[in-house]
Amino acid sequence: MSLRRTGVLLTAVVAMVAGMGTYGVRAQDPENEIVRRAKTKVPPVYPELARRMNITGTVKVQVVVAANGTVRDAKIVGGHPVLANAALDAVRKWRFEPTSGESTGVVDFKFEPHQ
Repeated sequence: MSLRRTGVLLTAVVAMVAGMGTYGVRAQDPENEIVRRAKTKVPPVYPELARRMNITGTVKVQVVVAANGTVRDAKIVGGHPVLANAALDAVRKWRFEPTSGESTGVVDFKFEPHQ
């Protein structure tokens, strides 16, 4: 592998890691808690526009998880609009353990630029 190609690959990996936000799953309310464990969590990519504008914050996404563990529906319930699509794109790729019914809850994605 050439030195230039290695540098490009390393830059891409660093940008990917630096662009990730943190995230957590919490119940929308105690009565409607997601009691399923997420098997696959795809981290959001920090949008370049948000990085240039120094936008940080938490995006709250309400999710409906189907019985088979896929995210059936997701909608933004709070957060900065510039960060919203990155959170939606990520949570739609999450996979949960299968159960006998649907689950609903809120996933919080915290976006902070990593210098």
